[in-house]
Amino acid sequence: MAVIKATGKGIGLLARLIRAEAEGEGKLGMLMVGNVGVNRVRSDCLDFINIRSIRDMVFQSPGGFEAVRKPYFYQRARERDKRLAKKVIAGKRYHPASFALWFFRPTGGCPVQWYNQRSAGRYKAHCFFVPSGQDCPKVYGAL
Repeated sequence: MAVIKATGKGIGLLARLIRAEAEGEGKLGMLMVGNVGVNRVRSDCLDFINIRSIRDMVFQSPGGFEAVRKPYFYQRARERDKRLAKKVIAGKRYHPASFALWFFRPTGGCPVQWYNQRSAGRYKAHCFFVPSGQDCPKVYGAL
């Protein structure tokens, strides 16, 4: 059962996003970027108030994803990437992105905090950051 509403177009958008943001991180890295996207739709807090759909999340501006400004994002979604998108839409979570709302690729190590958000950990080149349960209770809510 889906934890967020997703049309065929939404699944394709999420698939394109996770590929463009994390293809170099492999399947697990792409799933983690998908977790961040799904969490942003679910959260309704901080930078993500009124993000109600995958489309809203993917094209959020300001504060959205860098990949949507690059041609690679606009390639057709591949079936294997759609399968990954469907997993995170169904509620599968992958540590350290399980409850993350942000990630970035630092030049060095992951900072303990990034814009006052706590580090959840690193996977390959990406560092993931989580909000507090007080600031964003829906991120931590039951699926």
